[in-house]
Amino acid sequence: MDAQRTLKRPISCAGIGLHSGRKVTLSLKPAAANSGIRFRRTDLGGVEIPANVEHVGAVAYATQLRKGDARVETVEHLLAALASARIDNALIELNTPEVPIMDGSSAPFIYLVQEAGVRVLSEPRKYLKVTQPVSVTSGDKSLTLYPSNQFKVSYTISFDHPLLRHQARTVTLNELSFVEEIAPARTFTFLKEVEMLRQNGLALGGSLDNAIVIGDTGVLNSSLRFEDEFVRHKILDLIGDLALVGYPVVAHAVVHRGGHALHTAAAADLLQQTEAWQLVEAPADAPAPVVTVPVPAVR
Repeated sequence: MDAQRTLKRPISCAGIGLHSGRKVTLSLKPAAANSGIRFRRTDLGGVEIPANVEHVGAVAYATQLRKGDARVETVEHLLAALASARIDNALIELNTPEVPIMDGSSAPFIYLVQEAGVRVLSEPRKYLKVTQPVSVTSGDKSLTLYPSNQFKVSYTISFDHPLLRHQARTVTLNELSFVEEIAPARTFTFLKEVEMLRQNGLALGGSLDNAIVIGDTGVLNSSLRFEDEFVRHKILDLIGDLALVGYPVVAHAVVHRGGHALHTAAAADLLQQTEAWQLVEAPADAPAPVVTVPVPAVR
């Protein structure tokens, strides 16, 4: 049986919120089978927000979840790490509204999962296997989920900047490929947008230590981790946003100029189109779980 998984023991870290600039403590804790991924705001009396599309709030520059007056923001990098590490059930405690940005990638969260260890549960894991194409479009942006026996992503980005006029990458996702090819890719922004973001109360915790900043003539950081780090990070964001479906998605996602709004719209639309998918206990060629995949050193 391909069983559900959770963490073996609690583990914590501290950092700052990318947009709020506030210090935050985050704790990852084990959870029972079929409980899913839940965020708990310890500073609000323990109110819990399930990580699913029903609770998506704002999607500008980061993905926010909301339940009543309680919210959690910038959840995508952590959710991508948990999904790719095959953690189905976990309780995430925060003492502020925002997940810490760490280095702007998912690599630190993969490290936390590996340090905590993984416990296999007794309940079977269920996958949402796409059987008919599901598409969402917004202007010149598009995302289509095609039937596949594996979770595969083909992503294309295009910006009005010499460095980012066109980048494309296709990757078949599993624990190993995520850790080696996607997890270290950092979030990015344009220098000309930074002041606008800060005037609007965003990116207050941003720095060259937790984001790639792109100027008119190139990257302000000392170096990139991958030549196409930008499109790889977009794939990372997609993985985190699709985790809000509530099940591992088995499909080939083809995305052109996507973002959090498009990703989360696709997740919501997919769940509504019940004739386009089925729940299965294991896709035909589901990979065996990888017990430990060392996080590669990043520059």
